[in-house]
Amino acid sequence: MNRRMFGMAALGVAAVRSAFSQDPTWSQFKPQPGSLKEKMHKGERIQTADASWDATRSELEEIIKKNGGKVDLFNFDIQHSPLPDERVLMSFCMLAAELRAGVRLRIQSPKMAYMTGRFADLGVLSIFVPLVEDPETAAEAVNNFYYPPLGNRSWGGELGAPWGRSKFRSGESQLTDRLKYSEWWNGTGMIGFQIETLKAAINVRKIVRPGVDWCSGGPGDMGFDIERHSNSPFKTVAEANAYVAEQLKGYDVYVPGRG
Repeated sequence: MNRRMFGMAALGVAAVRSAFSQDPTWSQFKPQPGSLKEKMHKGERIQTADASWDATRSELEEIIKKNGGKVDLFNFDIQHSPLPDERVLMSFCMLAAELRAGVRLRIQSPKMAYMTGRFADLGVLSIFVPLVEDPETAAEAVNNFYYPPLGNRSWGGELGAPWGRSKFRSGESQLTDRLKYSEWWNGTGMIGFQIETLKAAINVRKIVRPGVDWCSGGPGDMGFDIERHSNSPFKTVAEANAYVAEQLKGYDVYVPGRG
């Protein structure tokens, strides 16, 4: 191939890549009807509860009983507590699914944003990324969470989605159709960001992108940040949270406490 032909071919490849690299729009992220994701976007109440990793089925049933007979999501925080063995996490997710509940996990650090798909592969339904401050972290978290064409999450095969009785789980011999499952996940999985620093609050419009389901604050860390900046534009955590809520008006993102 001569230099001119190679140059034209290269331009063609670049154009194709550019066309496929366009970020999806808000309208492309459509919650599956009847899903918790849809309830969240409608602002409807989602019942959550805490549980320990080594909880037995009877203990989880008791937690559900104490919560009026219904738990939508069991909450776990590995930002400030030990991370269990991955097999323990997968087993818990499968047990929760048998009880018709999902698992929401706050991950260790924004530097682990690339792991959102990994935790989803283990059975986590909802992922909470702490201390998100920049668009690059946001993009990495979202892109690894959703399957194409909405993201770049890798297809995990038989171990790719143990969550949900109606979908394939670890140990099952027959795979669910790749396209059907990815469409189901993209309309069901939930990802949220914690906006808990001055930088995050000020840049929240650049951080929140299509695919983000909810944002909430972190009063402790926001308080630290306000206290150490004498020129802070906010005097209180409440002021910072109110600013974030105002900035996200018109965004299809759930913000706790927003009217």
